[in-house]
Amino acid sequence: MGGPPVQDLLRGPIVLAPLGGGPGTPDLVLAATAAGAFAFLAAGYLTAAAMTAEIAAVRAGTDKPFGVNVFLPGSPSADRDAIAAYLASLADDVADLGARLGDAHWDDDHWDAKITALLASPPALVSFTFGAPPIEVSEAFHAVGCLVAVTVTCPEEAVAAAASGADCVCVQGIEAGGHRGAFLDTAADHALLPLVHELAQTTDLPQIAAGGLMDAGAVSAVLAAGAVAAQCGTAFLRCPESGANPTYKAALADRRLVGTALTMAFSGRRARGLENAFMRDHPDAPAGYPEINNATRPLRAAAAAAGDPDRLSLWAGSGYRQALARPAAEIVERLTP
Repeated sequence: MGGPPVQDLLRGPIVLAPLGGGPGTPDLVLAATAAGAFAFLAAGYLTAAAMTAEIAAVRAGTDKPFGVNVFLPGSPSADRDAIAAYLASLADDVADLGARLGDAHWDDDHWDAKITALLASPPALVSFTFGAPPIEVSEAFHAVGCLVAVTVTCPEEAVAAAASGADCVCVQGIEAGGHRGAFLDTAADHALLPLVHELAQTTDLPQIAAGGLMDAGAVSAVLAAGAVAAQCGTAFLRCPESGANPTYKAALADRRLVGTALTMAFSGRRARGLENAFMRDHPDAPAGYPEINNATRPLRAAAAAAGDPDRLSLWAGSGYRQALARPAAEIVERLTP
């Protein structure tokens, strides 16, 4: 049993990206859905029980389809010494905030429990980031009427997504905020529009395009390039329905913070965010996700509580200056061609 075609499911050209770590909330999903967008809940960093509770909250507020995004677990870091040395170098940041570091442990983000819960009560679409799921996982979702998407950053990953049973790809350009979804060693950084054009020659899978899309003109451009929809996240960060903390929201409009950059300083995985002092002070952070992300979580929480944007991960795409503190429904309208 298969679900409906992706284009029919999406309902329109705008997709609310999964905003993990706090900004994505059931209220934001409901507001975007009511305005005609297709919206994703972010299951990353949640327990299976917390994910299930958020799904229930969305279902209590709408009968419209929505999606859930899940992180594929990687492998534990092979260089524990490099991680330990890096964390030791954060001593001044920890002391200045009166904070601490967490345990630099590896985890699989509750993978098995989440897949079991989603199969038992499937959303309309489940998307995977940081990898393509095993084919048997995709087949299990198809058997319960759920479509499958995979985040890709290059043509080679799109081929892998197709082989994994994906029904569509979320195409992430280098302009996108947050963690890079790259999962192949051969992956290279691509600007979004050329990547959409190239993938149209590489795969027949429908493309949902993501990366710096902040207005109707940008959305029109990716649709003209061959995408079936535009996935937008940064555009919604300052909405009242967003769960982004006040320090984060204020930083997006802070003229002292100029531009975005890619960094591994906060999490041990490349991610795009507002360039701040922590990113500049720690340019040589080693790879080690989720170990470094788990270790710095209390530091980031302390920075948010202290109103310190210079030690907080401020994930944002390249068009962040256009993010408005307006209701989600207005943002959907502004993005729609």
